[in-house]
Amino acid sequence: MTVESTAARKPRRSAGTKSTAGKTTSARKTASAEPELVQLLTPEGKRVKNAEFDKYVAGITPEELRGLYRDMVLTRRFDAEATALQRQGELGLWASLLGQEAAQIGSGRATREDDYVFPTYREHGVAWCRGVDPTNLLGMFRGVNNGGWDPNSNNFQLYTIVIGSQTLHATGYAMGVAKDGADSAVIAYFGDGASSQGDVAESFTFSAVYNAPVVFFCQNNQWAISEPTEKQTRVPLYQRAQGYGFPGVRVDGNDVLACLAVTKWALERARNGEGPTLVEAFTYRMGAHTTSDDPTRYRGDEERQSWEAKDPILRLRAYLESANHADEGFFAELETESEALGKRVREAVRAMPDPDRFAIFENVYADGHALVDEERTQFAAYQASFADVEGA
Repeated sequence: MTVESTAARKPRRSAGTKSTAGKTTSARKTASAEPELVQLLTPEGKRVKNAEFDKYVAGITPEELRGLYRDMVLTRRFDAEATALQRQGELGLWASLLGQEAAQIGSGRATREDDYVFPTYREHGVAWCRGVDPTNLLGMFRGVNNGGWDPNSNNFQLYTIVIGSQTLHATGYAMGVAKDGADSAVIAYFGDGASSQGDVAESFTFSAVYNAPVVFFCQNNQWAISEPTEKQTRVPLYQRAQGYGFPGVRVDGNDVLACLAVTKWALERARNGEGPTLVEAFTYRMGAHTTSDDPTRYRGDEERQSWEAKDPILRLRAYLESANHADEGFFAELETESEALGKRVREAVRAMPDPDRFAIFENVYADGHALVDEERTQFAAYQASFADVEGA
């Protein structure tokens, strides 16, 4: 299988910088052009054939297609509620997945129960697929816990804030799986920005040398905070795998069927002892990097609008309707379910306790430290000043 050739593309060059937020350089215009990639559903919702990957979704039923649509809709609703809650002061921060639902749901549904998943901090859709309660994700962003779920209950590791480090954890775990003789696989998620980290390069090296059963799933959402991909690489990201001696493939990250098929193929390779695979899901971050970010400062409306036309949810809906796989009753029922999820999330977050403000001073040093004690005292005085104002 010559997967590398399915997405051949000339390296992009950084041809300039953006003078204003509303203008896009020739480099960004080139980047937004349609790349060659694995695609099973066009942006208009038309089913297209692919000789290499069709077999991985050949048996999918209308019910399963509706399930994928439901997953994406509910994940987007949960994400929207979390963003709103942060704006209302209920969360300290939130990393939105808006626009990346197909990449996450397609790949997440490709995993088996005995596979193990190592996420970053934006894989809310994958968490949904692994059965993690959405409200558990919010506890960390509210500061009341360090994750809120047992990783071994769902084979879904806690969110990782340190960029790229989870790929090393995934590689080590996969090496252990191989030594145990298990036929399960490991999948590690990271973004285009993390692909520039040394941890990721080390993971590629170790996984290749030890033929580890791991899939590296890179969600290339075009921006590492404010840095576009052409500032990070001279070749398409999936081609980096060639230098390490394992396959790389670029898939349409807004096509849930293609993401499902390609990830199934990659996981199957891993389980069969064929080693690692790099999957680059070519997608787009529709929202901010996090709620502390203002994307209008570094990208223009034209680029976003071009990607809105490739919306993963609208794409699958168009296919469901054209194939008569879903009626208005299904969509209406899903809207009701979406509203109920939003209400449950809001109520759960507002019922959470306030974070312990002084917990930040604990466990900094094993035996304590005079400077930390001084800072704690100063912080206590600062907090007390608010009580004085309220009582005045």
